[in-house]
Amino acid sequence: MTKQLPEVQIERDELAIAERVLSRLAEQAQADAEAAAPVSAKVAGRAVLLIPHRSDVTDEGALPGVYRRILAIVREADGPVQVRAVGERLGLDASVRGKLEPLRAKMTKLADRGWLHKRPDGRFTAHP
Repeated sequence: MTKQLPEVQIERDELAIAERVLSRLAEQAQADAEAAAPVSAKVAGRAVLLIPHRSDVTDEGALPGVYRRILAIVREADGPVQVRAVGERLGLDASVRGKLEPLRAKMTKLADRGWLHKRPDGRFTAHP
């Protein structure tokens, strides 16, 4: 038993080191996740996502997920797209106008921030 004690102590020390390394990795992963999370703010008591201007960030990864999907759909299109077409690709019920209005607002917000271009006819294109 006394012969095993040094081996057990060495193993305990190795486990303590491994625990510290895992703790540091978990802290780093948490910090990375927080840095990549979309920025939100409170407006009239509600949390809203802030959409950055295209000129402020170089990577569309700063956009929340649904905004990235909208941007990808518009980019994949052969030409200017209507909100209805994007809504259909997102699985929205395009026959109900009220279902498309929140999407129209998101697309307009992307256009206002320089991610999309809103044409005078109401259709959208992606910026090169």
